[in-house]
Amino acid sequence: MMLERFGLEKFLSAIEAGNVLVDFDARTGHNHGTKFRLKPGSLPSLYDQVTEK
Repeated sequence: MMLERFGLEKFLSAIEAGNVLVDFDARTGHNHGTKFRLKPGSLPSLYDQVTEK
């Protein structure tokens, strides 16, 4: 699968819809940073063009 042209508005909509979750991974002694977790199958919906190979 080839994904092209990431859509910021699509990403923000996916967050609002609950398909993208923000994970704050701060632990005692070491901060692992902030991550975005997607529900399975949600990644293609964030792009304007999806090509199946």
